[in-house]
Amino acid sequence: MSVHATARLRAEPDGRGGTALPVLESDGPLALRRTRSPLAAYARVTVVGAMSAPLNGDGLAIEADIADRARLTVDSAAATVALPGARADGEPSTYTVDLSVGEGAVLRWLPEQLVSARGSDLHLTTRVQLAATGRLLLREEQILGRHGEPSGALTTRLTVHRAGRPLLDQQLAYGPCAPGGWDGPAVLGGHRAVGQLLLADPSFEDAPLPARLLGPTAALTPLAGPAVLVTAVAADARLLRGVLDEAMHELLDGLDGDDHISASSSANRSPQRSDDGTGDMPERCPGHHSR
Repeated sequence: MSVHATARLRAEPDGRGGTALPVLESDGPLALRRTRSPLAAYARVTVVGAMSAPLNGDGLAIEADIADRARLTVDSAAATVALPGARADGEPSTYTVDLSVGEGAVLRWLPEQLVSARGSDLHLTTRVQLAATGRLLLREEQILGRHGEPSGALTTRLTVHRAGRPLLDQQLAYGPCAPGGWDGPAVLGGHRAVGQLLLADPSFEDAPLPARLLGPTAALTPLAGPAVLVTAVAADARLLRGVLDEAMHELLDGLDGDDHISASSSANRSPQRSDDGTGDMPERCPGHHSR
């Protein structure tokens, strides 16, 4: 049986210099927990997996509304593992994240890695509506296959609108059903960990950053707006996190003033492995269906 669940949260200023969470609704495998924040003005929410999900055919969603002048960090307790479930030929699973960031608000969206296990088929969609004076730090990391196994089928799309105008629209595909060359020297080059870090801050309007390489497997790209995108590939999750963390601290340390995003981040973790027998699934292309 497929699982369909939507977790919701809303952050608002509490009137005392902090942030309140008037809405914090868990659903199914998505358990939202308020956790201690090291940053006084921020609320912190940790997503805890209450069961194994997503499996092929599941539909999961998180909706987060950060009101004007609120400050919120969202992280997760462990990696998310996309699994094939009982039938590898079932419908794809979906994971949709909708984020709304108000005027003067700050969102630090820093979940742990997404692991695409062999035989799984996942469509991950992240949509962000960012106000003109809102600030966003968003990290996404995908691990293509558990240790010693090939990747499942994974399609991701990240769209960000700032003040109603497109800032970023990026779609990526990996695994047995991706277009040819996805693992070639021009794309991943055999690396199995891929990630990106998006930083949107109004201060970039006056001081845009130039495009540049960040070592042999990462690059910083300025966007057509007050934002930069760091993209990176690595051999494993630990190395990828190291590259993205270094880039994050360098970028945030370069921002001046108390209104900017804090450089404090959650501790590094590696994706957890699961011994659920799915490693014995035959390598194949799961069924894809138009949307």
